[in-house]
Amino acid sequence: MKKWMFVFVLTTLMAFPGFSLAEGEQKDRKIVSTMDEVVVTATKTEEKRKDIPNSLILMDEMDIEESSATSLGELLANELGIDWRTYGNYGGASQEIHIRGMSGNGTQVLVNGVSVNSPSLGTADVSRIPLNNIERIEIVKGSGSLLYGSGAMGGTINIITKRPEREKMDLKVRAGYGSDNTYEASAEQGMFLSDDFGYYLTATRRETDGFRGNADLRHNDVSLKLVFDKGDLLDISLYGDYIDRYYGVPGVEPPKGTADFYVGGTKYYDGDSASLRNKGRDKDGHVVLEVKSQPAKWLGLSLRGNYTDMENYFYQRFPWAGWPSLQRGEGSKSWTLNEVLGAEGNVEIKPFDNASLLVGAEYKDYDWKNTTYNLASTGIKVPNSRITAKENLHTSGTFAEAQYRPCRYFKGLVGIRHEDHSVFGTENLPRFGVVINPLKDTALKFSTGKHFSAPTPNDLFWPNDGFVKGNPDLKPEKGWHTDVTLEQTFFDEKLFFTLSYFHWDLDDKILWGPDSNGVWEPENLKKYKADGCEVGTKIGPFYGLTLGFNYTYLDAEETNKAFTRQDYVTPVITYDWVKRRATLTPEHQFKGDLTYWTDFGLTITATARYMSNRDWYRTEGVTGWPTYYTKTVKYTLDSYWTADLKVQQRLYDHWILSIQGSNLFDKEYDTYFATFTDQTTGVTNVASFPGAGRSVFFSATFEY
Repeated sequence: MKKWMFVFVLTTLMAFPGFSLAEGEQKDRKIVSTMDEVVVTATKTEEKRKDIPNSLILMDEMDIEESSATSLGELLANELGIDWRTYGNYGGASQEIHIRGMSGNGTQVLVNGVSVNSPSLGTADVSRIPLNNIERIEIVKGSGSLLYGSGAMGGTINIITKRPEREKMDLKVRAGYGSDNTYEASAEQGMFLSDDFGYYLTATRRETDGFRGNADLRHNDVSLKLVFDKGDLLDISLYGDYIDRYYGVPGVEPPKGTADFYVGGTKYYDGDSASLRNKGRDKDGHVVLEVKSQPAKWLGLSLRGNYTDMENYFYQRFPWAGWPSLQRGEGSKSWTLNEVLGAEGNVEIKPFDNASLLVGAEYKDYDWKNTTYNLASTGIKVPNSRITAKENLHTSGTFAEAQYRPCRYFKGLVGIRHEDHSVFGTENLPRFGVVINPLKDTALKFSTGKHFSAPTPNDLFWPNDGFVKGNPDLKPEKGWHTDVTLEQTFFDEKLFFTLSYFHWDLDDKILWGPDSNGVWEPENLKKYKADGCEVGTKIGPFYGLTLGFNYTYLDAEETNKAFTRQDYVTPVITYDWVKRRATLTPEHQFKGDLTYWTDFGLTITATARYMSNRDWYRTEGVTGWPTYYTKTVKYTLDSYWTADLKVQQRLYDHWILSIQGSNLFDKEYDTYFATFTDQTTGVTNVASFPGAGRSVFFSATFEY
């Protein structure tokens, strides 16, 4: 009763803004975008947007505050050229960011310049990063391997966390409740304790039951940034965070009519969730020490050291019996540990006006360990079933990047990186860029660079447990990413327009699939490539309104195995390779948003997203003596629209009441395919991971 009383009071207050006027006008609105915005991620030095040859997306704290998104993945999904991927949007579902059709391992996600991609998987789960910790987001599309090494192929996302401001104390406390019994409470506080020393502290707790069975989440995080700021002469920051998440893993939604299935009196699945027993837990910690100094106008120095500790626990129970000699209820427990120790140093030299040279070196040391226990049908550990694998990897990179603007109309960039990997050897990665500014508010950009992604420890060393195994003979994924971008502002920079064409290709794409014995392992494919264009515009502020529209067209193609033949008499397997539309890549994406605000503190943001259909391929067997055939069958995820809305009212300068509605029209859509076997009938079907339906979240915030 108390929960719904809180919702009733909150709704009533927001319905009558006359009773809740802020003391003064809404804070000044920013212009949607300017050519003089400063970006760090693209070159690791402070450069104006018009001087950077890449296509960019820049977001600040106001963008985050006004967005209808409830997570970082959902926030980024509203941006041009970005595809947000989850296995059904349930509470603990991982959220990957795919840029321009690249796989998740082609997006390098950084927090304060340090990668948070999982060394085991190669991808970053952005659901673990809380929104209240973010001051600014810089997204640089195109090859970033010159500066950031492995994985920065489709683009680089750098999340810059909040830091204290001089002569100001920040304090914000937020609490909310919503659909699926979702709670969230967060707090942040920062200030300078003296002229030079300050801190910023954040903490969040989030709980939800999820919209399906076994879709619950318990999330806790805390972060602290300490700064010692002496201006250009010396700036030292120490950042640390810790994240603890415990969640259910519901799997696909079984076909309609699926009956509840029990093993030993315990329900293993029902018509809602394919797994009611599987659980996961993540514990992540990061520490980043950064020292910057500009002792002279022509010289800049930076040094960064970082430590990352990631632990993933996964508990699973199997409802099926049979190969390989499984009993119903058996399962496994596994722990995967990743420790990364890194160091980086950069020197920026400006020998004369409008010219700069950046020279840097980076070293990373990875410790990876996987431990797995088998579980008996009773759920207890099977004696002597422990399997342990551990490896140590290290990489080093040295790079140089030169920039020169001989006149106001033209700028050039050239650079190269030499990467040395302890498993696959060395790689040289060049990059070139040109910016043409025929007018003050016009930037025509060209960028091309070589990129690569190293195979992960999971790909290389996963122990053979009868179901999956690693492949130590894998080669890295390699290719080039090229784009041409036009950026233009009009009407005193109140209208921003961008148009991009891009092409990327990838050799030796790594993909997991079954071998001749049915054991899944990774292998290198032949080719993966895409062409596409992006069109985006941001308009405002005009008459209390800002608008944004963007459209992405993507033509992605992969070369893959499509047909297998195996003779029983002579066990020889042959493969036919075919070119086809790339797996799960949409051809069309559209996003639009509108924000309206008033002088009495009311802000309304509406967002719409369109995703076109996506293809998925499954190898299915057909038996006929004396040969055994497998054929590739295509399944398609249907296109869909979703619409979100956020309404917030500021009260007396210090209070904000907010209502967020996601998927307002309760549109049904699916995010991935997988198979499901009904243990009652023995029939295997392709099933899907359903997206979340309509949800509402109410919150109250006090800020000072």
